[in-house]
Amino acid sequence: MQSQDVAHHRASAHGPVIDVEQAEAALVEHYPRLVRIAYLVLPPDLGRNRRVLTAHALVQRALPRKRTVAAVIPAQSGRRRGASGSARPGEADNRKGAEGPDGDPAYLLLRLRVLRSALEAGLPLRCTAWPKRSQLPPLLPQLWGLRLFPRSGGADELALDQRLSSLSGPARAAHVLRGLERLPEDGVRRLLGAAGVADPSAAIREAAAVPAQDTLLSSPEFDPCSLQARPTDLMRRRQHGKAALAAAAAVAVCGALLALPSGGWGPDGAAAPLDAQNPAARAALEPDRVTRVASTAWQTSARTDFSVWPARGGLTGDRALLRRALAVWARPGESVQVSATPGTPSGGPAGPPQLLYAGQVDAARVVIFHDGLRIVRYAEPKDGTSGAALDFARVDSATGAEAQALVLNRADHNVRYLTAPWVTGTAERDLLKPSSGAMDLRPVDGVTAPLASPARQTGSCTSWNVLQLTDGSGTRLLADLGELVPAHLTVGTPAAPREASGAAALRTWAPLACSLGAVRSQGVRSVNAWEYARQSLPDGSGAAAWVCTRADTWRGDAPRVLAHFRTPGGRSAAVAAQAEGVAACGAKDPHVLAGVLWKSAQGAWYLLAAGSEDTATVRATAGVSGSARGNLLAVRTEQGARAGLRGTLTDGRTVGGLR
Repeated sequence: MQSQDVAHHRASAHGPVIDVEQAEAALVEHYPRLVRIAYLVLPPDLGRNRRVLTAHALVQRALPRKRTVAAVIPAQSGRRRGASGSARPGEADNRKGAEGPDGDPAYLLLRLRVLRSALEAGLPLRCTAWPKRSQLPPLLPQLWGLRLFPRSGGADELALDQRLSSLSGPARAAHVLRGLERLPEDGVRRLLGAAGVADPSAAIREAAAVPAQDTLLSSPEFDPCSLQARPTDLMRRRQHGKAALAAAAAVAVCGALLALPSGGWGPDGAAAPLDAQNPAARAALEPDRVTRVASTAWQTSARTDFSVWPARGGLTGDRALLRRALAVWARPGESVQVSATPGTPSGGPAGPPQLLYAGQVDAARVVIFHDGLRIVRYAEPKDGTSGAALDFARVDSATGAEAQALVLNRADHNVRYLTAPWVTGTAERDLLKPSSGAMDLRPVDGVTAPLASPARQTGSCTSWNVLQLTDGSGTRLLADLGELVPAHLTVGTPAAPREASGAAALRTWAPLACSLGAVRSQGVRSVNAWEYARQSLPDGSGAAAWVCTRADTWRGDAPRVLAHFRTPGGRSAAVAAQAEGVAACGAKDPHVLAGVLWKSAQGAWYLLAAGSEDTATVRATAGVSGSARGNLLAVRTEQGARAGLRGTLTDGRTVGGLR
């Protein structure tokens, strides 16, 4: 293995001489690209605000003070253009003629200096050696009273950021050079060696575990030049300001001037005086004022909702944990991952909330509150507070099955639930296997054992595990759809749905289970499956089932209505039609009409259609002609035919087919 000095000498021995003016022009022209590289390579544990400031500082310090010999580092192997030849968004400022910045020796010099500094910033401090300049917080740029961070991306960007955080600094650099700079493997190896990496090949092998995704690396999630601003911890600033004011008054007036917050003479600057603040808002942040329901309250109450859940968990008396949870709820910092189901407000508490749980679950400390409208879950690692998460879920008017379980924690594709105190039986059941039994989850103080969650299932759907709960009134099924509150599964007519726990109901849901993936993370409250028609097939091979599923949300609308068609003996049902935001297949409009092209065993094609039982006639329009009395239609047609459907109800109204 060559030493770092030898590698650096070999990389720079024959490069051109770069003037300071030439380097400055390249830095200004390609500044956003260089800052993005520094931001991606810097260690994620610095926090997003400090990573942004440090990335800008490293690039600005990369400007040489005198004429410098540029390193001979290979240009990227391919251009970063799509098939149309246009550059990706955000990279128009990185182009230099037709060649791009990689043909500019000044850019190559700056890229090497930035990469070396970013890698040095991730090295641990040692007491036996002076710290390098890049390992210290940057003197400039600095910003008081605000935190800066890039705009949030989607789930793909978050997943990539988490995977990059698990890599070492050299491996992150290898991934960035391969995905963002499009360097070949040999070029990455040479550039890492020039930047001081002891074993570039090991870094490349480690980076290979994360697939190169240049589109995601170029997204606003990793753009430290397009920023959002949020205030720093205002309460902590206020407390520090008071302490500094008291200390400064004891030593000197100049000390007080330096320590006062917001540049004002008062302890709170331009804020309202302490006695003029809203007492309800202050009380909401006091751990001692959190509402705690007695453990036996549910036994004498006529209510079956979250308001009668007792406070459970081994950390309900940890005032410091509760204070952190309440403070993050009121003003989440930049490092907090905040999520909310659609239609759920994410503001702070209006008054002291009700405590449902506080305890350690797997590798996290978890606190769950209820404020009458929302469930709020705070989670932090058990060995620190960095990487905390805050989740909101709307639960207004939740009662019965909708208030029987909450997601306590997800880890390694498993999920743990906290169940209502009146639940007497907890089990796991696979919807795809209706004849198989349920596995007891053995809850302890309402906390279930982990069960495999389908919420993040990708690829083929081979199982769909649901939570089966039993109480004094019956057995219910709840499905994890990636949110705090699992969705209630039912079967039957929209006007009178029933629980999906019986044998017949399980057989109804078995071919439909995988379709639940279409309504993940949409704030779903309940999903009802209704077999609205059965139709004899034209070739005499049996009767097909027509089933519609409707997912209703906590905000009152339906994200998706699906019509399913299942042939005799089929393990899964085909989606024949779907619609969003419609009243069909629901309590307000218990009617549905859908059609599908079906091929018989003999190779003949038919248009099959079915409506609910109060459909008087069905007619095919557009590309297929045919009609029938009653709610069933079968018309011979050709492969690929397109048709519209119109139905007439027994009361004379017309309905259109779902699409």
